[in-house]
Amino acid sequence: MEISITRSSAPVSDERLAEILADPGFGTHFTDHMFTVEWTPDAGWHAARIEPYGPLTLDPATAVLHYAQETFEGMKAYRHADGSIWSFRPEENAARMVRSSHRLALPVLEPDLFVQAVDALVEADQRWVPDTTAPGSTEKSLYVRPFMFASEVFLGVRPSQHVTFMVIASPAGSYFKGGAKPVSLWLTEEYTRAGRGGMGAAKTGGNYASSLVAQQEASGHGCDQVVFLDAQEGRYVEELGGMNMYFVYADGRIVTPATGTILEGITRGSIIELAGKMGHPVEERRFSIDEWREGVTSGAITEIFACGTAAVVTPVGELKWDGGSVPTPQQTADGGPGLWSRIREQLVDIQFGRAEDTFGWMHRIL
Repeated sequence: MEISITRSSAPVSDERLAEILADPGFGTHFTDHMFTVEWTPDAGWHAARIEPYGPLTLDPATAVLHYAQETFEGMKAYRHADGSIWSFRPEENAARMVRSSHRLALPVLEPDLFVQAVDALVEADQRWVPDTTAPGSTEKSLYVRPFMFASEVFLGVRPSQHVTFMVIASPAGSYFKGGAKPVSLWLTEEYTRAGRGGMGAAKTGGNYASSLVAQQEASGHGCDQVVFLDAQEGRYVEELGGMNMYFVYADGRIVTPATGTILEGITRGSIIELAGKMGHPVEERRFSIDEWREGVTSGAITEIFACGTAAVVTPVGELKWDGGSVPTPQQTADGGPGLWSRIREQLVDIQFGRAEDTFGWMHRIL
């Protein structure tokens, strides 16, 4: 793509940026610029540009507002100790957006163009990538959000004939403040996330919107996250509202749910490879809620953890449901760090350049 660049005439001052990067939170502050490219059947992808970050002007009849035809991705850019900036497996995010686009009847943005767009925005706003050598900044990064939506002004149920792809970015702090604590989970028996033939494997806002009422249910019962079961039988564990799950057995093997309706995360696939290299083979198979309950009760399951782009890896604690609960798994017999912690440390060290990337996962931007 030929990308035109219009620099912001009022970028955030260095002093204000320093304040933001000292405590960025998550998804609260946004960089000075954004990337946009548009698609029509006749012109294909065109008008690629980087311009000052700002509000969009949308007609009330813009198709996405009525028919929810959109996809998105989530990824991060990391500054290494030598000042270089890298992303983690961006080609996998690009490939997943291709799959999501097919499911949502959106045009495909080729993976090399996806990566080029992300790289271009990160390069334009490189000063927003936090310095991780400063005290308390070891896991700060720049969260990058590519997204695509139906931008045609039209009321009718059909694929949009005008589509917009954009990339925005927001500095992100460490997910854990004061140390990682196991998340408590609520098992929803009323709501399901996705059914066979649905959009469960696509990263689209509708999946997240449908999870919100179940998350409210979980919060109402004092839990941090919600667990979804499959829609067909209501027996098999799928995922949390936005995270994939792993179950560690006493013999060292790991099971992660695979039902065909989950969103297979980039972190999920990386953990499967990393755990295997560490001597913990991972089985991708259907995993029932009964196996969870019985495994923890008998001690066969010694650890449960979840993963996602924001938290990377987080331990899972108590599971509750209407009328019962299963306690936090035994964890390690010697009281040492669990497997989740060792996997997380290795993965984060690769992302931030503190460990050798033997997998070839990192992509240099600058």
